[in-house]
Amino acid sequence: MKDFFPHQFDCVETLSAEVRSFHLKDPFKIAHGVSSERRVLRVSALGGFGEAPFVPYYDDSPEVALGWMQREMGFDCVGSGLRKVLQDFETQSLAALKPEAWCESWHSAPRVVRLAWDTLQHDLAGKASELPVWRLLRLPDPNGVPCCRSLGIPSDLSEFSDKIRHLARKFWTLKLKLGSGNLDFDEAIVATAREAAPDAVLFGDANGGWSAGEAAKVIPKLAQQGLAFVEQPVSREGGVDAWLELHAALGSRGMPLFADESVQCAGDVLPLVGLVQGINVKLLKTNGFSGALELIETARSHGMQVLLGCMVESSIGVTAAAHLAGLADWVDLDGHLYLAEDDFEGIEFANEGRLRMPTRAGIGAVRRSQATSQADASRLQTSPLKGRYL
Repeated sequence: MKDFFPHQFDCVETLSAEVRSFHLKDPFKIAHGVSSERRVLRVSALGGFGEAPFVPYYDDSPEVALGWMQREMGFDCVGSGLRKVLQDFETQSLAALKPEAWCESWHSAPRVVRLAWDTLQHDLAGKASELPVWRLLRLPDPNGVPCCRSLGIPSDLSEFSDKIRHLARKFWTLKLKLGSGNLDFDEAIVATAREAAPDAVLFGDANGGWSAGEAAKVIPKLAQQGLAFVEQPVSREGGVDAWLELHAALGSRGMPLFADESVQCAGDVLPLVGLVQGINVKLLKTNGFSGALELIETARSHGMQVLLGCMVESSIGVTAAAHLAGLADWVDLDGHLYLAEDDFEGIEFANEGRLRMPTRAGIGAVRRSQATSQADASRLQTSPLKGRYL
């Protein structure tokens, strides 16, 4: 797909948007299905970038997102994407400009548009202040936070064992996708992982692939394998009733449970108090940073743990989420590692899977062709963004 984003600062009057496709290194299977390609919405202006992934189980589509931006935000179709010429007041205050200034119907914007815009604004605001976003928002330092590595539902347990053994050399914590449709095979996945990595911290994620009855049957068995917790054992479609049914069936035989799909915003937390011990926070679910911070604060106020997650997306989106890692108990930010070719780079993982943030201002993700430390330092020192957008 053609990439027409401005690569230099001589295009400062243009806001661009496109849908970018990524092939995965290997098919990625979870309870929702199998995927070999993922797409993201990219927005770019004034040297800043924003991104939001299209996820199969949400209603957003590239056609809907781009069509909404044309219709409601005044974008023009150019080549394979969209462009909008910025007015003077927009150029001078883009990082702080409220979305409602673009259109009165912002409340109905697709979630991918909201997140891409929010990420772009935080990237620009950080660059204007010459600060990474976590410093800009006065958040705890995310550097050094231990992260996990996730594995999709395998088809061959022998190959899976080899992969577990390899990954456990770098990551102390591993996340196992469950909900294969066969409870015996789900048990075998965990048993294989435990045998291959006896000292690793393991947790499971069924992505709502079990009924309450199935979950109540298999969770006590998985607990014997030493899982730290299970994420989203029952379907979001079952609502709170599914969690109540599971809670009653498990009694004292369970393990900590985390909600992912069942918690899309802070308002979803209260009905699950006493039923789950933690929640998964993702920028896509909360439409950006402020919603994520509200969700984390709400979960903490009810004594819940926080798992910071991401979708399968590029280093723009994953690095954006990583600025919140200092607030989390568990961190699952490896979505970019599934891509065959990630055109950006940002976060890295040191020994034991510990997070290493880029030192660049803003989100910190840059195109791979630009990612050298000397070039980064030079851009920060001479950045035309300095002082212009706050």
